[in-house]
Amino acid sequence: MPESAAPRRAGRRGGIVRPAVLAVVLLAAPLLTGCLAEPDPSPTTLLGSGPAATGTAPSTSAPLETTQSSNKAPVYWIGRSNSSIFLYREFRDVPEQENPVTRALRAMMSDKPLDPDFFTPWQNPGKLATSISGKDVITVDVSEDAFNSNLDADMAGRAVQQLVYTASAAAASSGLIDSGQQIRVRILVDGHTDYVAFGHIQLGDLMTRAAGMVAPVWIIDPQENSEVAAGSVKITGRSTLSGGKLRWQILRTEDDGSKVPFLTGETTAAAEPGQAGLFTLALTLPAGDYELKVAQAGTGDQPDQNEDSRAFKVR
Repeated sequence: MPESAAPRRAGRRGGIVRPAVLAVVLLAAPLLTGCLAEPDPSPTTLLGSGPAATGTAPSTSAPLETTQSSNKAPVYWIGRSNSSIFLYREFRDVPEQENPVTRALRAMMSDKPLDPDFFTPWQNPGKLATSISGKDVITVDVSEDAFNSNLDADMAGRAVQQLVYTASAAAASSGLIDSGQQIRVRILVDGHTDYVAFGHIQLGDLMTRAAGMVAPVWIIDPQENSEVAAGSVKITGRSTLSGGKLRWQILRTEDDGSKVPFLTGETTAAAEPGQAGLFTLALTLPAGDYELKVAQAGTGDQPDQNEDSRAFKVR
């Protein structure tokens, strides 16, 4: 994770960086007093130039998560695909002492991703609290120590969007906010609106999910290193190319540790409204260790691109 290898402070615009004087008590209060006293500005997004440093980025964002009965928290991580950087989601088991948005964000800032290809530049904060006001506004109040990573402006924008995606996903999947509307997120730092995140991104205004942030190909299930029952194994995922062709491959791990091709095939991402980009595979797999690879099929002489991979076990 070279982008966050050298910790440093991110301060307020126009001022010197103040020393860290942070409470060690974890704040999980469901309400924040005075968080939304100022008039609401128009929602803003970040990175209007797109998420990729090079190449053409997809123009879509992931549909907002729908309400689910599972207690797992949706957490977004940052990962690389070819020369570009995108957001990927995992569902994580989290303690239930805090509200769904707070615990999802705490996992994002303090846990490690299941997939070793993902990372997070956030640091475990001394204080973290969230609240919901009106029908669609999430306020996140986090202590300054969460920003102790040295990031360039591009990665800082992705990190802030990682928080926006995770907070809105947790609110929608838990039913706290209707997933049929756009969710807005305001980030406060130690109760203030004038903080510059990672030294680059001005916080305080309402933010929404920026388009083009999620990975072009994204395996949803199985999750990294999960175990599934032998027999019919269901694989689900999403592509940003609605109706586009995908190529997939299953590799099986041999006794000597080598990986050999086991199954290959093609599928098409759904184009129907509400299901756009989704793909599903139902495969019969015996017990063993496997790696799944899915990529958007290249056209003509172009190679396949934007591959995502996932290791899993069948028992």
